[in-house]
Amino acid sequence: MEDFDIWKLLGGLGIFLFGMFLMEESIKKLSGKSFKRLIREYTTGKIKSILSGIFATSLLQSSSAVSLMILAFVGAGIMSMENAIGVILGSNIGTTATAWIVAFLGFKVSIESFALPIIGVGGLGLIFLGASEKYANISKLVVGFGFLFMGLDYMKGSMENFTETLDIETISDYGIFTYLGVGILLTAVMQSSSATIAIVLTALNLAIISFESAAAMVIGANLGTTVTILLGAIKGIPVKKRVAFSHFVFNLVTGAVALALLPVLVYLVLLVVDIEMDAVIGLALFHTIFNLLGVLLVLPFIKILAKVLIRVFPDKMTEVTLFINNSTTEIAEAAIAALRKETLHLAKNTLHHNVAILRVDENLVFSEVSAGSDKRHNKPSPQNSYENLKLLQADIFTFAVGIQSNELTETESKDLNRYLHAARMALHSAKILKDVGHNFDDFDNSDNTFLNEQNEHFRRRLVATYLNIHKIILQDGDRNLTKAILKMMKQLKNEDQAFLVRITKAINDKQIQSIEVSTAIIVNRAFVQSSRQELLAFKELLLSNQENELFDDVEEITEQLNDNE
Repeated sequence: MEDFDIWKLLGGLGIFLFGMFLMEESIKKLSGKSFKRLIREYTTGKIKSILSGIFATSLLQSSSAVSLMILAFVGAGIMSMENAIGVILGSNIGTTATAWIVAFLGFKVSIESFALPIIGVGGLGLIFLGASEKYANISKLVVGFGFLFMGLDYMKGSMENFTETLDIETISDYGIFTYLGVGILLTAVMQSSSATIAIVLTALNLAIISFESAAAMVIGANLGTTVTILLGAIKGIPVKKRVAFSHFVFNLVTGAVALALLPVLVYLVLLVVDIEMDAVIGLALFHTIFNLLGVLLVLPFIKILAKVLIRVFPDKMTEVTLFINNSTTEIAEAAIAALRKETLHLAKNTLHHNVAILRVDENLVFSEVSAGSDKRHNKPSPQNSYENLKLLQADIFTFAVGIQSNELTETESKDLNRYLHAARMALHSAKILKDVGHNFDDFDNSDNTFLNEQNEHFRRRLVATYLNIHKIILQDGDRNLTKAILKMMKQLKNEDQAFLVRITKAINDKQIQSIEVSTAIIVNRAFVQSSRQELLAFKELLLSNQENELFDDVEEITEQLNDNE
């Protein structure tokens, strides 16, 4: 073992994985929305879903990436369970493309003779063409491809001296199940079946392991790759768990059948390839054959599998309403009163969501205002919180449709429209901040002192605005509410102008770069718009029809006066 260079092996593995990462990330960015739209549109049947899975995985070189993308599509309700299973079946065939690429190029030509030039071309492209996002990603793709084979070359080199002193008989008695377990473990740890297969191909090429042992490790790699998608769905909604478990079931069935029929499958490979002369091509063929066999076995049972998984992981109805769930729409007056309370509940939960986006301590803002809002000790993540807000708004609109089937008075009709308008504005407020939430984190972690200070300004502005909203909620029914809300609107405008003064000074003092200026202005605008939408939502809910009309008149006059200045 003294001739075995473990660090060279690990270094080669790291370079190989980094190459895979660069290729995957660059292809994702180059394909963008059009690639995701292609996956979505061409998965309308079992066969098309399988073909899409093969194409997507062959392109991305990662069945895990495709599987996680499918989880997102299924979770969003834009892909059916059966079609998702089809894509996952196809992704297992698509992932064999890596084995073919490595088998054909990695062991047939001098890797060093083309890996370094490829990395050089890609690196120069990144430097000279990096200003263009498209060419930068193409350059990263080229560099990643070069690193893929450079890593493979290092792994080969680390084992070559070892093989000269290795007695193959000493490791031939470990048994097929040991190699199966090693394949599972390696893939689970590295989160990449492609990396495991590259190691197996290297070991097979140098005759460190037998063909049957290598085949068992490849079967194990297929099983190990299910770990990524299972982890991705462990806390997901039931439909995500179904897709993840279907991936596990398929790979388990495929692996069990391949292991049971291992002598038969090896015989089929021998009919096509002389493994004594070309073992790595034989292993790539074996990898493809047993995955094709798995698809053929599972394909007729997709519908049955989907039904079983729905029973095992049933949908749990998320109860997000507090006031309309037990109300009837038949009595308009009572129903509209319940709708107002539910919309207030939505608006208050939006406050909690927005506070979480800016990582502000809730205790600085909320006390009595929390009554009727989400009071669970285990607060949902901002993403789950936003999904709950969307569900709540949907329930509010559905309930409102039921109310509209009654004969409503003019006042009731106006009230109903106001509350629906408030629900739209509250959710819009949450969406605006959600979309720029990552920018606040970037400002907080930036090396730029000015951006750090502005992030603190945003937090203080949020606390001040929400404390004032807190006050007007407690003053529900007070005659001075219109004046208080108008005053808050003016304060928002003053803060917006103050921000522009600060950023102008920062530009003059060269405290901020051009790209940072643009981002800061966009974030400030989003922040002001979100606060304004939140305030207007409470205005619709807390003021009467007459007071709302008066408010709108004053707002219009104020805007006209400002335009004339």
